[in-house]
Amino acid sequence: MTTEETVRKAPEHAPRLSWAQHAPEVYKAMLRLDTAARRGLDPRLLELVKIRASQLNHCAFCLDMHSKDALAAGESVERILQLGAWEESKHFYTEKELAALELTEAVTVLTDGFVPDEVYGHAAKHFEEAELAQLIAAITVINAWNRFGVTCRMVPGHYEAGQHQ
Repeated sequence: MTTEETVRKAPEHAPRLSWAQHAPEVYKAMLRLDTAARRGLDPRLLELVKIRASQLNHCAFCLDMHSKDALAAGESVERILQLGAWEESKHFYTEKELAALELTEAVTVLTDGFVPDEVYGHAAKHFEEAELAQLIAAITVINAWNRFGVTCRMVPGHYEAGQHQ
């Protein structure tokens, strides 16, 4: 008997709602917003930000998607795996990436309060204003996608890199 035969995985859940099918104009607008928000940002940095926000929001669908897209963009498995503990793994990331991750956490977890001035200031040191505006937009957009994914229980595991780009 093989290991696959002896170990049973939990059954895959069904999505609650195919929201894109029922709200196609919102979905199309989100795609346009996503495209606009990513302009001028390094694709690997963008995927790191999307993965970290998705971890914080517990969006398995987006974690699946953006981990695969990050790998396809040339990101390393090691850096993707370390994102969950980036504060203890700073040596894996550039100062600019760390500033982006710190800003991602502050924007994503607003229940902790406003985005602190020192977090914003740190990001502003590493990003020109136009790039910082794009980064804030990208963080906001992934948080919106996460909310659709989590609320509708979108099913991870079926995405192929680049499928929605």
